[in-house]
Amino acid sequence: MSRFADLDSRLVITGGAGFIGSALIWGLNKQGFDNIIVVEKLGVDDKWRNLVGLQFRELIDKDRFITGLEKNSYSPIGIIHIGAITDTTEQNAELLIEDNYEYTKRLCLWSVRNAKRFIYASSAATYGDGSKGFRDDNPILPDLRPLNIYAYSKHLFDLWALRNGLLGEIAGLKYFNVFGPNEYHKGEMRSIVHKAFEQINRGGTVRLFRSHNPKYKNGWQMRDFIYVKDVVDMTLSIYNNKDANGIFNIGTGIAHSFYDLVAAVFKAMEREPRIEYIDIPEPIRDRYQYWTQADMRKTEAIYKKDLFSLEQGVDDYIKNYLLTDDPYLAGEGGGSSE
Repeated sequence: MSRFADLDSRLVITGGAGFIGSALIWGLNKQGFDNIIVVEKLGVDDKWRNLVGLQFRELIDKDRFITGLEKNSYSPIGIIHIGAITDTTEQNAELLIEDNYEYTKRLCLWSVRNAKRFIYASSAATYGDGSKGFRDDNPILPDLRPLNIYAYSKHLFDLWALRNGLLGEIAGLKYFNVFGPNEYHKGEMRSIVHKAFEQINRGGTVRLFRSHNPKYKNGWQMRDFIYVKDVVDMTLSIYNNKDANGIFNIGTGIAHSFYDLVAAVFKAMEREPRIEYIDIPEPIRDRYQYWTQADMRKTEAIYKKDLFSLEQGVDDYIKNYLLTDDPYLAGEGGGSSE
């Protein structure tokens, strides 16, 4: 097939070399679809490795893409916008606002003006300390109070879309604590599953944060952990459902402790649990979330499939990826762009 065949029927995935973005390409490849434009800023880390076993048509720099899009050099069938600065410790507010807010606005406006499907990654971090709950109802967005500038940059776009009446035409996805293959380049932003796997291999002991909240025991801080394969299926289902617009939580609806998560890692590796507790660093201690749990009623109304349990997801990740010679997700038949 020609490199330029069906140019206007291509699906854009921004952040396509990243964790969730590359997993979405894997999910599309499994469905026999490779007519994909990957939009990325590859930088100097190893996220390019996530693309090696996947099939897509073009890889385009994010800045070149947005310029070309606004000049009508590209006319994709839709955009799944996953690309963002996702480091929750990033303090450069100007950079975060430009990448996570302004760039998203430009993609959204093009999509709406051209009647193309647009879904984007918001974040569960926008819920702040959870005191306002974790409901994904559009009207409660102004009540939320994010705890860091990363979350605020995501929240700003949610609010902009709400104020401009766009949440009836686009979908924003609030991903909770995602773990799974292809997260290896993320450094300190990797999941506890991957960090625990490495720590167990290195010394047999996993380090978890000590609790500085009297309501929680050490290691019993709670999160809604979701396996990336479920994230892929939910995201693509929402993309394909043109009536699924507004904010949607992407989680399991069940909170588990970090102890439960790490115990599942030890079990999958056939080791006895050994856990050491360390203080939460001072700079993030007063902004630390002790409990998250997605309210899934809105998402479950349109997505009916069973999810991996915590133990099933950890077991699949470790045994079928981390303990193998090639831990990456690979598309049907391998290969890459034409």
